Amino acid sequence: MTASSPANDKMRELLLRLLSAAVLIPFALYVVSTGGPILAISCAVFGGIMGFEWARMTASPIMPVTAFFCALPSLAMPFVDREVALLVMLACAALVLLLHPSRVSERMVGALGIFYAAGLPLSMYLLRDGAWNGQAAALIAMGTVWASDSGAYFAGRGFGGPPLSPKDSPSKTWSGALGGLLCSGLCGLIAAGLMDAPRLPWLFAGLLMSFLAQWGDLFESSLKRRYGVKDSSDLVPGHGGVMDRVDGLGMVCIMAVVVFVLFGTVPEILGLDA
Repeated sequence: MTASSPANDKMRELLLRLLSAAVLIPFALYVVSTGGPILAISCAVFGGIMGFEWARMTASPIMPVTAFFCALPSLAMPFVDREVALLVMLACAALVLLLHPSRVSERMVGALGIFYAAGLPLSMYLLRDGAWNGQAAALIAMGTVWASDSGAYFAGRGFGGPPLSPKDSPSKTWSGALGGLLCSGLCGLIAAGLMDAPRLPWLFAGLLMSFLAQWGDLFESSLKRRYGVKDSSDLVPGHGGVMDRVDGLGMVCIMAVVVFVLFGTVPEILGLDA
């Protein structure tokens, strides 16, 4: 039997990525465009899966409990306001601290998993459901992060060069990071035209979204390296786990919600006022 070559392996990985994207992207666009209970249920499912992946990665003995608690905050969103949903997430983290049978450090890791795995999908719902043009904000964030990921992937493999973070993710390169920034900056300019808003703020927003997305990706890579796993799971062919796919987008959504809530003029500047 002939061993597969590195070129064939890369082509197979690319094909798997494209096939997964062909399924996941239309689904994501539909649920985010629709919003409401459909988005809440979808975010809850993603939160539950990510809770399972977190428990698997950290070898937690309370995997079902973690998965349920990570789904609960998003599932509650159609019935409660933003502050109550955050309190639900806080209560779930506190319950994990109490229910986890291991030592204190592992209990803290379990609680951190609630904030991480539940917070990323919850932030998408909060961005979509905010007191601004949530549909446009969420869809632009998704498109910009996807463009950043694609630009980083193809630029990194096309140009190579020194790794961005040799310790945490040696496969990510500086050329890939710059490719991601370039694509996201372009998306920012496109968004400015679509929203009939000034170009400079949207250019900055596009670059910032790429930076946050890449930072979120590196943060999760450092977690996986710490626990000695390559992917959070193998649920998404060519990509790894659900957590591997939404880490960057989740960080962008979290920051967007925080900025929009604290600085109410930002949505207006970006043409995203309701």
